[in-house]
Formats: sequence, structure tokens, C-alpha cells
Amino acid sequence: MEKTQFTSVQLSKGVMEIYDFGSIKLHAFKTNDLISDECFLVEKDGRCFMIESPCFFDNIKELEKYISDTGLKYEGAVIAYHGAGASFMKGSKVYSTKNADDYNHNGGGAGLVSNFAGAFGEAFDKSIYTTTDFIEDDSLTLCGVEMKITRTQEAFDIFIPEINVVYIHMLGHDVHSIVAGKAHADALISVLESYIQKKIGLVLTSHYVVENLDDVKMKIEYLKGLKNIAIKNVDAAGFKAAVQSAYPKYSGLNYLDMSAGMFFPVK
Repeated sequence: MEKTQFTSVQLSKGVMEIYDFGSIKLHAFKTNDLISDECFLVEKDGRCFMIESPCFFDNIKELEKYISDTGLKYEGAVIAYHGAGASFMKGSKVYSTKNADDYNHNGGGAGLVSNFAGAFGEAFDKSIYTTTDFIEDDSLTLCGVEMKITRTQEAFDIFIPEINVVYIHMLGHDVHSIVAGKAHADALISVLESYIQKKIGLVLTSHYVVENLDDVKMKIEYLKGLKNIAIKNVDAAGFKAAVQSAYPKYSGLNYLDMSAGMFFPVK
């Protein structure tokens, strides 16, 4: 499956890009919200579940309408890195790991939600999902679809073997990423190299359109570039300027600001 092999449905604000794998359909919801969120419906035999959630009320309403209009039976959400938007399909099952639940209620995820609520006001659904079913093992099956769960420092990543697709929080081949120093860059490179070794088909993330292994390779080179630039600089300002010079067309400068502060923390 190529990343461009989808049919597109225009919603009131966002766009649904549908990948048909035969027994499974992947509905990639491009929200067009203020922070470029994406979330995903996985459909099999007329049933579906969601990976991550829209967090603005207008997107929540249009996704609920889309599920209703298509006649899909919604069976719950898998919530990893994005805990806000809990008004969506209220009362439905919510699946998460204990570390992800803590991240979203008490850790960095909760802090981000608080910041977004302050920035976007009443348009943003700051309510946090309450986990109804904790993922205790390294796999989870919903709607007849098996997911392999890989726990990370904040939450977890997902691999769907039947369609050879992974979900991770961030990729973005031409977008700056949040990189918390050299060790974190090395860890990310290791994960991305494993996708190449496994010949993963598509990569889903919360902040970009669906990507492929060519995009993974570009991201690896970017991460290596960050490490080399960090070696040649002594402070966050110099690091940021050098990265912008090396990657002038990359978006996500707010993420670069965060990375600069993590590579060169204030003492």
C-alpha cells in the first residue's frame, strides 16, 4: 500500500483519507485543527475503533457524524499520547496502558492539555479520557484486529500486523521534532531503523499525514544531523540557528525550540 493510495472524503472541517486493505479499512482523519492533529479509525467487518482522539469540539462532532453516516459500529478508543477530547462518543470503552494513563492525567500530557486549553479556550475539549480497560499485555485485539503494543517512556506505540502499519506519536519527514538530547535521538533512530528492517508499509502519527519508509529514512538523517549540530554548538540559540540553516524549509519551529532547550538546558 502506497501512502497516496487513498480515497478522500471532505467533512465539514477536516478530511477523511481512506486506505482499503481488503479485510481492513484505515480511516485517517486529517482534522485541520490549530495543532494539525490526526487520528485514525480502524474498520473490520462493519466495526471500528479509534486510535487517538480529536480534541476540538468541531472535529469531535464531525467525526461522530461520520461514524453515524457510514453505519460503523464504534467499539472504543485506544488512547496513547493524546488524552484530551473525552466528550467524543462519551460512555464508550477506552483502552490505554497505566503509564500512558498517568502521562495524560498527571504527567507531560496533562501539562500540554492545560497549555492548549489556555491558548484555545472554549473551542478545545480539555476533558481527559478515563481508561475503562487497561492494556496489561503486549497485545490488544479490538474488532478482530490485533495490535502489538510497545511501551515508551510517555505512553505506547502500536503495530498492526495484518496491514503492516505502525502508529507512533511523531514522525514528519520535513517537520522539526521534539528531541530530548543525544540519547533520545539515538533511541529514535534505533526505532526507525527497526521499521526499515521489518519493511513496515505505512507509518501513522498524531501530527502529520500518513508516511512511508522513504520518510523514515529522511527522519533518520535529520536526527543524525541534529546530533552533529549539537556537537558544534555551545548553547540553545546557536544550536537553533544552525538547525534552521541546515533545514530551512522545515516547519514546527515550536518543536525546535523545545529540542534546543533539551539539548542545552539552562543551568
